[in-house]
Amino acid sequence: MAKVTIFRPYPFQIGQKIHIQGGPRRGDWEVIGVDEKKIKLRCPVSSREFAWDHFCYAVTEQELAEWPQKH
Repeated sequence: MAKVTIFRPYPFQIGQKIHIQGGPRRGDWEVIGVDEKKIKLRCPVSSREFAWDHFCYAVTEQELAEWPQKH
């Protein structure tokens, strides 16, 4: 068994209010658009809008019997 960190794209939904804790996009945002490649966010203070490639991931750690996995 190996302890492996799993990254999954976060399933954003329009209307979500989010807080990003670190990095250049840190702060509060409202999700105003989502498609296969981009997420569109609006700053609730300045009302500025940005469209960025998906960048947030949900993270878990799991014990996996096989690592690396064969795809």
